[in-house]
Amino acid sequence: MRWACTVAEEGARWALVTAGAAGLGAGLVRALVQDGFRVVVHYHRSREAFDALERELGAAVSGVSADLSTSEGRATVVDAVEAPALSVLVNNLGVYPEEDILDIDDDHFDEIFRLTCTASFDLVRRLRPRLAAAAPSHVVNIGDSGADRIEARRQATPYHIAKLGVHVLTRTWAEALAPEGISVNMVSPGFLVNSVGEPGEPIPVGRPGAFDDVAAALRFLISDAATYVRGTNVLVNGGWNLG
Repeated sequence: MRWACTVAEEGARWALVTAGAAGLGAGLVRALVQDGFRVVVHYHRSREAFDALERELGAAVSGVSADLSTSEGRATVVDAVEAPALSVLVNNLGVYPEEDILDIDDDHFDEIFRLTCTASFDLVRRLRPRLAAAAPSHVVNIGDSGADRIEARRQATPYHIAKLGVHVLTRTWAEALAPEGISVNMVSPGFLVNSVGEPGEPIPVGRPGAFDDVAAALRFLISDAATYVRGTNVLVNGGWNLG
């Protein structure tokens, strides 16, 4: 399906989506563009995917390539936001390694945590003045359907620890930034159409989640209807993985 595209004009609201060139990130970019945003799309190794997205959406998107595991990479992304005010930040990046904890070394563990959690923290910190300038503005962190539970996770252990950390960050930033007119919330998908592996148990609604399902939650959280919603974690999981 090709989304309608509203070409950004002067005065348009700006959004930034990390890991936005493909998969769920691209679905969220399309939703924001459809709603009139000018979107800065971060990617790292997905240049071809971004080029295709740019051909589809035109002037409403601009791209920035950076390694968000580094402070320099995060600074590059911040500098790519040309407008002095940023209305929406979507921290979508997350790295899911298909490895058992016995097979992950410390360097890999640290890199996954930095990409999945530290980058989320640092981008909010660096972009806080621009978010405040656009107030009411919004940070939406993309979590995981198990991000609100402490459990044993042998596979992708650093990813799950990082997403739990993003959950804590969401609630903490929500409290700290509310006086500045910045809302911070979290959307946690379950098993999506592009998820790795198999769900392991039936999905109660009978299908994997679609990108549109997650986009609907994003749209609510950045809408006027959610003005009083802060620090929440919206599960978009079709009833799956509820513990």
